[in-house]
Amino acid sequence: MEHILIVEDDVNINQLLKEALEKEGYLCTQAFSGTEALLAAEHKKFSLMLLDLMLPGMPGEEVLGHLREISDMPVIILTAKDTLNSKVDMLLSGADDYVTKPFDIKEVTARIVAALRRGMKDTKETLTYKNLKMNRKTYQVFVGDQEIKLTRQEFKILECMLKNQGRVFSKQELYDYAWDEPFIGEDKAISVHISNIRKKIKVLTDEEYIETVWGIGFKLC
Repeated sequence: MEHILIVEDDVNINQLLKEALEKEGYLCTQAFSGTEALLAAEHKKFSLMLLDLMLPGMPGEEVLGHLREISDMPVIILTAKDTLNSKVDMLLSGADDYVTKPFDIKEVTARIVAALRRGMKDTKETLTYKNLKMNRKTYQVFVGDQEIKLTRQEFKILECMLKNQGRVFSKQELYDYAWDEPFIGEDKAISVHISNIRKKIKVLTDEEYIETVWGIGFKLC
């Protein structure tokens, strides 16, 4: 059974979500503050987190930052912020999706189903290429026996290419995969992340791993 952590300080909204999701067959745990949510995430394994941004003490943005240091579980943001910049910031910070308040419970449920479905696809734990090895369960990447530290988006970009070796990916395709969000013109974001991946690999080896296919995108080389 999928286990969802609901992080919302409004008792009525939290209970509404819990009751509605339990009717859909989900197991739910409630948290009413950021610190409570992180403690729960450290001691239990959850399938997904619903995270409100306006929390007492520790705001949701900070909770997300700490969570990404210990877990890659899907996170759907519950927010009253409806500007494009706010949405982009949340997605770049590691959120998988967002729902704008006030919301329809059917939309929340649909987004949960979609997020869990994405997480279930292609469950192969280890991906390898040349002297590079990626462990998707532990979120680690090694060149030989030495680990390189990647951000979440860098990891996802590299994962996309490792899963589809030999294929050329456009910036839009890499963005869609790494952020689980349709491309919104963040052309420079992919180039910067690719550059960072290359630099981190270059510290450990002179061998090239990512090739730029001019006018098209990127692929493993």
